[in-house]
This record gives sequence, structure tokens and C-alpha cells, in this order.
Amino acid sequence: LAVRGAPAIGIAGAMGLVAATPPAPGIPRGRYLEALRAAAEEIRRTRPTAVNLPWALARMIRVAEAEPLDPPALHARLREEATAILEEDRRMCAQIGAHGVTLIREGARIATHCNTGALATGGIGTALAPVYRAAELGLRPEVFADETRPLLQGSRLTAWELTEAGIPVTILPDSAAASLMREKGIDLVIVGADRIAANGDVANKVGTYALAIAARHHGVPFYVAAPSSTVDPDTATGADIH
Repeated sequence: LAVRGAPAIGIAGAMGLVAATPPAPGIPRGRYLEALRAAAEEIRRTRPTAVNLPWALARMIRVAEAEPLDPPALHARLREEATAILEEDRRMCAQIGAHGVTLIREGARIATHCNTGALATGGIGTALAPVYRAAELGLRPEVFADETRPLLQGSRLTAWELTEAGIPVTILPDSAAASLMREKGIDLVIVGADRIAANGDVANKVGTYALAIAARHHGVPFYVAAPSSTVDPDTATGADIH
């Protein structure tokens, strides 16, 4: 978990493939492609849940197979592609912020789970992107961040990130969100995703399911914010996610 957050994992996977495969002098193209595929498979196995990782690696391998370049030139081309994945994620984060801010009224109290900001992506975040945009527009959002057991990404990362940005944030024990919703203390919930199946099922950090049930019970709008790279059309339902 040195790298965490589905978009950041995908970016790191693409860049990791470049870092892991500098071509040996004089290596034939065929052998170099074999080395790329083997390295991509090893990297892919590190994180099975976040679809951004296999998505980014598959994209890199497609480029490698399609470009009729010798290994040194191909390695340089793959570096360009990994950088393009980073830049695209930055743009997607900005677009998530632009779309998501339309859901946030002035003074909105927003609950979130895990960490989905700049520490988890190539840009300003997924679920936190609308919050950052709302703050820029002077809407004075307030965030309630679940501590997110067992690794406390909410209390260690989300709370720090928002504090640094000057956005009011309160850390909640994971078990406290439902009570706050009962007291009408939450206006909406925005979370990220590790993978979105073809039918719309969402896999996210453990604890998200309980938050969604509580939100439904108390009539609190619940939103998932994610880039298109997190949607997996090859996985039919959430039950098929490893």
C-alpha cells in the first residue's frame, strides 16, 4: 500500500513497467516484448481489486505490440504513454470536480470514506475533487471523513489533505456515520471506487457498503465518483470482482 488509490495504482503500474524494463543492449524486439509481458504480469498480480492497474498495463502492452520500433525507441515510446496516462488522469479528476460540484450546495456537510484526493490520483482526486472545487467557488463545504479501519486512510490521509487545503474536516469513527445521518448531520455522501462492474456494482474500501446502507436508510444521497478507467466492462457484476 505504498501506492494506494485506484487511479494512482494504474499510473504507478504504467510507470513501473517502464522502470522495470530498460532494454539490454542488442536485445531482439521479440525478446524485449516477452520481457515486457512478463513484467506487466508480475506488476498486475500485486493488486487484483483495482481495475486501473490491469487497464493501464494492457494499454502499455498494446502500444508496445503496435509500434514497429526497436527496443530503445520502444522504451522511450512507453515512457511517453505512461506520462500520457498521468496527464489524462489529471484531466479526468478536473472533470469529476466540475461535474460533482453541481451536487454540492453552500455549506454542505459531506461524508466520505477512505482517501480519494490528490494523494490517491494523478490530479486533485475523485470523490474529493468536487469538494476542492466547491471550496474554490466559496461554497464552504464541510467534510466528515470516516477513519477507515484498519489502515486509517481517512484519519491519516484524508483529514491531513483537507486540513492542508483549509477545508473543515471532522474524523468519524467508522461506526458513527449512521448516527450522524440520523441526526440530519450529513447532506450527501461521495466515495471513490476500486472497480465498477458492467452492471454498475461498485467495489471500494471495506466499510463503504455499511455507509451506503446507512445513507439509503436515512435518505441521504450517495454518490460514487470515479474516472472511466475504473469502469470494467469485462466484469459482469460485483460478485465477480476478486
